[in-house]
Amino acid sequence: MAKDGTNRGGRRVRAGDKPQPLADKISAGKAAKVLAAPDLHPESMLEASDLDDAADLYGEDMPTPSDYLSARQKDGKPLGADVLFKETWKWLKERGCEKFVNPRLIEAYAQAFTRYIQCEEAISTYGLLGKHPTTGGAIASPFVQMSQSFQKQANLIWYEIFDIVKQNCTTAFVGNPQDDIMEALLSGRKGR
Repeated sequence: MAKDGTNRGGRRVRAGDKPQPLADKISAGKAAKVLAAPDLHPESMLEASDLDDAADLYGEDMPTPSDYLSARQKDGKPLGADVLFKETWKWLKERGCEKFVNPRLIEAYAQAFTRYIQCEEAISTYGLLGKHPTTGGAIASPFVQMSQSFQKQANLIWYEIFDIVKQNCTTAFVGNPQDDIMEALLSGRKGR
């Protein structure tokens, strides 16, 4: 503690070895804790005999995406973020990690990534240069800056999702599904 009463020094944030992915720990034979349904809610363990007069409930495989993900845009086309939401959810479900990722996080990723695609389409349509509103001179297109901003936002959210999967997935996987999603979205937009 310094003379002025503040704590200084100590371990820096994110310093040290990065945590090893769960699949790597298991394959190396190290001790690893796998989060499972009983670990998440140990107090909710029920026996079938406890449910005599219980209502018949059914599980929902995938939460429905919010309406704003498929809202009509100014050009009359739907945003299409709901498609990306479903693709990302299916990818998480295949790895058994859908219960660890908040659906709102997936929605934020889907919206940011489709906005990035919209900006890229606008750049392709209108070009990299724009016209200054008062002087009429050439300026950089505002879509370029917006595209970079949405891409950065989408990547940050994706890294957060991917880190959750990396830390909790028990099966090994290779490649980045983000490439497949981008290809599917771009090829799907041509038909609209």
